[in-house]
Amino acid sequence: MSPEFAILRKKAARQNNKEYETFYNRSMKFARKAKQGSVLAVVTLAATLLPAKDFVKPAAQPAKTYPAHDDHANEKVAIAADPYDTTEKAKIFSVKFGEHGFLPVFFVVTNEDNQPISIANMQVTLTTANRDKLTPASSEDIYRRLTNPRTNTNAPLPFPIPQKKVKGTISQKERDEVESSQFAAKAVEPRATQSGFFFFDVQGIEAPLAGAHLYVTGVDDAKGTELMYFEIVMAK
Repeated sequence: MSPEFAILRKKAARQNNKEYETFYNRSMKFARKAKQGSVLAVVTLAATLLPAKDFVKPAAQPAKTYPAHDDHANEKVAIAADPYDTTEKAKIFSVKFGEHGFLPVFFVVTNEDNQPISIANMQVTLTTANRDKLTPASSEDIYRRLTNPRTNTNAPLPFPIPQKKVKGTISQKERDEVESSQFAAKAVEPRATQSGFFFFDVQGIEAPLAGAHLYVTGVDDAKGTELMYFEIVMAK
C-alpha cells in the first residue's frame, strides 16, 4: 500500500467517525426531547382526568364545645350552631353558597344520655334582630337559586364575598354536595353526636347574625316526651 493511499484511508475513517458522532448526538437529543414531551403529555392528561375534590363534612366535636350552643344538662342533650360566614371557612364548599345569598350553619346535636333521642320532628328557626323568622332552605330551594340567580346584584350580602352571576344548570357534583352536606339525622344514639349543615336564605338581609337567635323545638326523649326548646345566641 502506497503512503498516499494510507493517508487518504485514515482521512476517510476520521470523516466517517465524525459523521457518525454527529448523527448519534442528534439522535440522542431528539430522543430526549421526545421522551420529555411524552412525559409532559402524560402529566397534563392525568391532571385533566383527575376528579374534582369531593365535599368532606367537618368532623363534629361535642356540641357544648362550640361557642354558640345551648346545653340542657338535666336531659344531657346539647345543640350547637357554627356559622360558616367567612371566606376561609366557606372554602370547604365548591358551591359558592354565600354568593347566592345562603348562610351555611353547621348544626351539631350531642346526646350524652344512655337512651336515644328522636329529632324526626325537630324544627329549626333562625330569628334575626329584626324578627325575621328563617327556616332552613330545602334542596329544591337551593337548586332554583343556583340555576336562576336573582337579577338584583345590588342586594347586600351577609358577609364579604364577591357576588357573581351564575347561569346554566347545576352539575351532578353540586347536587351531591348539597345533598351530602345537609343535616339529615332523625335520631341521635346514646353518647353520640350527629351533625350537618342547614342553609338559610339571607339574601337582602344585612348582618343576619347580629342579635340573632336559633330556636330548636321537637326534640323528644326515648319516651316520646318533648324536651324544652333550645335557644342559641348566634352572636357568640
